[in-house]
Amino acid sequence: MTTLSTQILTFLSQLHLPAEPAQGVEVMNPYRDPMAWGLCEQFYHKYYSDNQIRTLILGINPGRFGGGLTGIPFTDPLKLELECGVQNTLKKKTELSADFIYQMIHAFGGPEKFYQRFYISAVSPLGFTRDGKNVNYYDQAGLEKKLTPFILDSLQAQLRFGICREVCFCLGEDKNFKFLSRLNAQYHFFEKIIPLSHPRFIMQYRRKKINEYISDYLSKFDQI
Repeated sequence: MTTLSTQILTFLSQLHLPAEPAQGVEVMNPYRDPMAWGLCEQFYHKYYSDNQIRTLILGINPGRFGGGLTGIPFTDPLKLELECGVQNTLKKKTELSADFIYQMIHAFGGPEKFYQRFYISAVSPLGFTRDGKNVNYYDQAGLEKKLTPFILDSLQAQLRFGICREVCFCLGEDKNFKFLSRLNAQYHFFEKIIPLSHPRFIMQYRRKKINEYISDYLSKFDQI
């Protein structure tokens, strides 16, 4: 049986979008970069070389200092090296969302324990920039609609990994959750979608309450 790591890497290697899905919006595809691809191979073979069922956690889309750079969701070059043991020569710039996610992973029991149970992706597994800044798939008029077929295809492809269909965790309690809920109402991907506060929101606006948000994450994980 093909391992989960092989299925994930095959999926990532086939991700493709036109260079500009909307005017002025550029696509970040780290899986076309040989260095980032090598890091992804190391990471996924380390944590996913089995056939164990995982629960899906979906972010919005990768950012330019985290998944858009390393190819691994919510994992900047520093976390990849220090937390996951994957050495790299990328500039060790940290990302706010990655800071929160790895604090939460530590509280859960560490990367090995966490990734044995969860698979993190994003509603759009490719990220976007405009004028050198991150763009969310729902930020620009027409972009969400144009990306919806790609989002659907990507989600369906990942569910074929054998992902748990009982519950999905959505990072982002507003627009990301509403969009994913609309898709789920139509296509019945999951029995239940549980929203979680987005790491970026927590780190920008609720930093003093990080421990409360980590407890909320872990409490909701324990429900499944």
